[in-house]
Amino acid sequence: MNLFFTASALVILATDVASGFAFVAKPVPRSNTALSMSFGVYYSTSTGNTETCAGYISEASGVACEEIGDAADGDVTGHDSLIVGAPTWHTGEDEQRSGTTWDDWLYNTLPGLDLEGKKVAVFGCGDQQSYDEYYCDAAGELYDLFAAKGCKMYGMTSTDGYEHSSSKSERDGKFVGLMFDEDNQYDMSEDRAKAWVAQLKDEGFM
Repeated sequence: MNLFFTASALVILATDVASGFAFVAKPVPRSNTALSMSFGVYYSTSTGNTETCAGYISEASGVACEEIGDAADGDVTGHDSLIVGAPTWHTGEDEQRSGTTWDDWLYNTLPGLDLEGKKVAVFGCGDQQSYDEYYCDAAGELYDLFAAKGCKMYGMTSTDGYEHSSSKSERDGKFVGLMFDEDNQYDMSEDRAKAWVAQLKDEGFM
């Protein structure tokens, strides 16, 4: 019996020298599980709204979410794709806009991590009525800093259906990712998360 190994399957060729009969086993299909990419959902929160939205994304994607302050550096760098989200608290600021664990993580931890080529999608949580001029500004900060690390950014969305006046999370008329408003549009959040996860799958993010 001779054994031949290929990248896609194990092929067993059994040859009967006397009869000349040969049997070739059918290629073994690779499972979807084996092909699945590893990805993580990370957030930080002030009031709990961003955690709620991370939960909607987690439920839609089937991947557990984790507070970024609790995440091990090796786990973050070990993923193929990352979904990251933050609220906006320090309105109008150029940096450290979330008022959460992200503020330290982005400027003290992120610079030391190798994330070159990783796929990243961003989400944000804000209040369009009370802070309509700064809606989801921190999501723009996440986008810029992960992109600067050489990450490939996914999941931009339309601004249609939102009521803010300005946002640092907009690029060329689109949001850098998915934006939530648990204060004024909470009834839309779950469906927005489902649609976004479907979009990310179509984009080849997961």
